[in-house]
Amino acid sequence: MTAAGRVATTTELLDYDEVLAKFEPVMGMEVHVELHTATKMFCPCPTTFGAEPNTQVCPVCLGLPGSMPVVNEKAVESAIRIGLALNCSITPWGRFARKNYFYPDQPKNYQISQYDEPIATEGYLDVVLDDGSTFRVEIERAHMEEDTGKSLHVGGATGRIHGASHSLLDYNRAGVPLVEIVTKTIEGAGERAPEVARAYVTALRDLLKSLDVSDVRMDQGSMRCDANISLMPIGAKEFGTRTETKNVNSLKSVEVAVRYEMRRQAAVLSSGGEVIQETRHFQEADGTTSAGRRKETAEDYRYFPEPDLEPVAPSAEWVEELRGTLPELPWIRRARIQADWGVSDEEMRDLVNSGALELVIATTEAGAPADAARSWWVAYLSQQANTRGVALAELPITPAQLARIIALVADGTLANKQARQAVDGVLAGEGEPDEVVAKRELAVMRDDSALQAAVDAALAANPDIAEKIKSGKVAAAGKIVGDVMKATRGQADPAQVKDMVIAACS
Repeated sequence: MTAAGRVATTTELLDYDEVLAKFEPVMGMEVHVELHTATKMFCPCPTTFGAEPNTQVCPVCLGLPGSMPVVNEKAVESAIRIGLALNCSITPWGRFARKNYFYPDQPKNYQISQYDEPIATEGYLDVVLDDGSTFRVEIERAHMEEDTGKSLHVGGATGRIHGASHSLLDYNRAGVPLVEIVTKTIEGAGERAPEVARAYVTALRDLLKSLDVSDVRMDQGSMRCDANISLMPIGAKEFGTRTETKNVNSLKSVEVAVRYEMRRQAAVLSSGGEVIQETRHFQEADGTTSAGRRKETAEDYRYFPEPDLEPVAPSAEWVEELRGTLPELPWIRRARIQADWGVSDEEMRDLVNSGALELVIATTEAGAPADAARSWWVAYLSQQANTRGVALAELPITPAQLARIIALVADGTLANKQARQAVDGVLAGEGEPDEVVAKRELAVMRDDSALQAAVDAALAANPDIAEKIKSGKVAAAGKIVGDVMKATRGQADPAQVKDMVIAACS
């Protein structure tokens, strides 16, 4: 069988330990980030996600003859802030370029991008791995460009063009501002290469979110990761042929895709085949990659300067002004908060991985104690999110609402059981916490005379238990407390009821 035949038919995967024994993984990550500016990169069309197809378009983003682009200043500002946060140098003068290619989702048949003069160059991002160690990922460049439209392939089994009966095109996304962040070659990660890839994209997502330049929703495509992977035989000096796995749309999938591609390429090379330089599609269903198209080179795109746009030339004064707007870096902020709360590294990782950290912080900022806020989000509310099949942040309760319920528990208005019922009411859309408490009559009873009457009635109905309590068997009071709680529909304070039962039997 020829080498080409082996490439086409190889589907086996090499054991991961065997991959590492034979090869050194080499990576490069390209992350596209949609900026959440109000309008597009070169025209005044809105950028609202989920709008009806082709309702957010104009002659500029449709590439109609005679239309002229104008640069979005806010997008340039966001790109500079991203570059600064990535420890990059900001280019004092740079032109846009036309990247020529022909595809239905690109209405102009070229994409306005930056080529040899990107807005930011030569940076780095230190990422924290699972064991707390740090790995530095060097950044080659961050450049501005416009997004393409979106193709919907109809009639096939996979949602891709192969096998589809026809395709639909939505140009709402065409022209949305993008910043593409490209790493330098990542070497030396070894067995931890998949983990490093995930940790890098995670850290980058957190950084971009803290900058408030994008909502970084990988599930909605506002942050998309392309993973370039190649294998170099141990001891070799030249890199192997790389593949580019496109548009991986979750943090976990980044790790899975890198590991799979390492094992697949190793199987190809070990069988005497050759790795083809191509794009590959990640399959979420089974964690595999499949062949896409042969990868173009820069020459294929025929870059040339965009004649309709002035160069971008940010002044040194403006750059320094923007540097002053950078927030506390997410990992530094987390370390400070962890020290303030006194939680372990493992507890902090759990908060981050569950999506609870920012919710807990917001709840404490609304006045709740940190331990109570953590308990609610990590325990009861996480259970509710799992039951509903949604992310924690998508639950219909705000940190401020939870903080109010925690305050009602603290001041004795609610017992723990009633607090959960109050949370349930807010989740059900019954109103603000105080409204729910009033409607459901959840407040702890404050009428001592009524409560005393309930205690006396319960003791009278259980004289044998009353005698046990009088003889010193305090544990027997639990039955009486339960009866009183039932009689008061759970509105009594169990601790207060117990004290009253014991006092009555003294």
